Amino acid sequence: MRKNGIGFCIFYGVFSLLALALLELNKNRVIGWVIALVLLAEYFLLRRNLKNAGARILVFLCLTALLAADLFLTVGPVKRHPAVEGKNGGETDVITIADGQLTGVLTADGEVEVYAGIPYAAPPVGELRWREPQDPTPWEGVLKADRFAPMSMQPQNSAIYNSLARIIGYHDYRITLNDNYRDANSEDALYLNIWKPAGAQEKLPVLVYIHGGSLQTGHNWYADYSGEGLARKGVIVVNMGYRLGVFGFLATEELMAESAYGTTGNYGLLDQIKALEWVQENIAAFGGDPDNVTLAGESAGSACVSALCTSPLAKGLFRRAIGESSTTTAQWPAHSFRMLDRAIQTGNETLARFGVSSVEELRQLDAKKLVAAADQVHHMVVDGYVLPVTPYEAYAQGNHNEEAILHGFNSDEGTPFILFEQANLKNYEQKVRAYFGDFADEVLALYPAATDAEAKQNWTDLYSAVYFTHGHYCWAGQALQNGIPSYEYYFSKENGSIGPWHSGEEIYCYHNIPDGSKLYDEADRELSDMFSDYFVNYIKTGDPNGPGLPQWEKSGEDRLLMELGDRVGPVEDPYVPIYGILDRMNARQAEENA
Repeated sequence: MRKNGIGFCIFYGVFSLLALALLELNKNRVIGWVIALVLLAEYFLLRRNLKNAGARILVFLCLTALLAADLFLTVGPVKRHPAVEGKNGGETDVITIADGQLTGVLTADGEVEVYAGIPYAAPPVGELRWREPQDPTPWEGVLKADRFAPMSMQPQNSAIYNSLARIIGYHDYRITLNDNYRDANSEDALYLNIWKPAGAQEKLPVLVYIHGGSLQTGHNWYADYSGEGLARKGVIVVNMGYRLGVFGFLATEELMAESAYGTTGNYGLLDQIKALEWVQENIAAFGGDPDNVTLAGESAGSACVSALCTSPLAKGLFRRAIGESSTTTAQWPAHSFRMLDRAIQTGNETLARFGVSSVEELRQLDAKKLVAAADQVHHMVVDGYVLPVTPYEAYAQGNHNEEAILHGFNSDEGTPFILFEQANLKNYEQKVRAYFGDFADEVLALYPAATDAEAKQNWTDLYSAVYFTHGHYCWAGQALQNGIPSYEYYFSKENGSIGPWHSGEEIYCYHNIPDGSKLYDEADRELSDMFSDYFVNYIKTGDPNGPGLPQWEKSGEDRLLMELGDRVGPVEDPYVPIYGILDRMNARQAEENA
């Protein structure tokens, strides 16, 4: 009897901890915790008085069902994120822009002003779904720009999935009841945010940032690339929401016929251009210099930057470019890219997927239903208008908008994308042959594997080269051919979080390592100071170099990179051996799709 009692107590304790852990991971409201604790206490008391095994099982099943209902019914409410987390430093003075007056909020120390959720275009809903962005409607009174707008419509993972990702990937999960809410998600998301040094300013350099997320997901208030860090160093930072997935990149002949410009499929890129136009018209009111704008982005955002560098619609809207971990500059880009005929074919497949025969019918469908098509429609289009030709062709013709580029990649880009598809000695050759086809023998000769560890590392390196690093090699070469200064980095710093995985550099170069975080040590903070100083110098002048910093040489024929890690200095690109093969593969792919 005593053993049974001890066994039940152990089971009850483990079960209770699991139930409460799920409530925390799922970000349930406080009432959900109260209900769960009451249910668990009632079950403990009732279970002790039940002698019949069948009755005990029935009561436990009822408890499990009630806890599951509690988990589902007490999920956190949908909220918009505050511009400044926790206590802020009060409201800013009123600023007047073209569409009206607004105020923002100060950081707690009063050093940075933040303006969140400023409309830069009309909501792209109803008849404006899949149309070029329109001017926003001017507002009356003073707009309180103190909360970020909802993220653009996109597929969303469960809160439990997101929490586990923070634990497994970033190692920075914090148990708290202050985050028991859901992020707002809306088709009405064409808003931008601004961070600036506090007080009256004039002619400050401006950075406009495009977030990543495979053109399917992402938002513009993530802490790693918050504009606060660079604003503290004298830069005004702007970022924006833009249409994603099917809302941003659907292409059909019907939409092309509707457009006054004969375009289709690049609504997300047109949003970004609209935001850049807004900056030109309004940034001086915040103390920024419209003649000194740098366009930056990471991952798919960097792919957009590289595309906008060759779009005639973006000419004169920025001077310099920063691209982190992606481009569309290869002869046949590995991602984020389609030719018009393929885009229209996919658009027709999308109509069929939803059982409609016209765009007008598609406009009648709920956005929550359409968002499922993001897996099929999330690539920019060579449409003849936004992108008259491929970026590769534009550079070959000497057509580009930027006067300098700073770009690069991380030493372990590929790992997060193949965590569940890693290679071993048994399947490595099969994977290589499936992807590289006629070029597989050359690849296997360059990357032989005799152990599981070698196979795993080789496949990770090959994935990184194909999807991330090769485009930067191409971009650096195009810059060299066109006489554009190119500064290329190689980020390799390990830390207690994601290290040099994809996006791992952002918290460093945007100077946002949290003061109290134990995931980063003093060496990380010193590197962040250095990396962000390079960024600030480049944003100000087009040259990252400055007093007290190791010399960062321009890319040349030697194609040396600037390593930023435990060591800082020039380093050879580790992927150079594979680039010749990828060049030939891309040339064949481009020829086949011509």
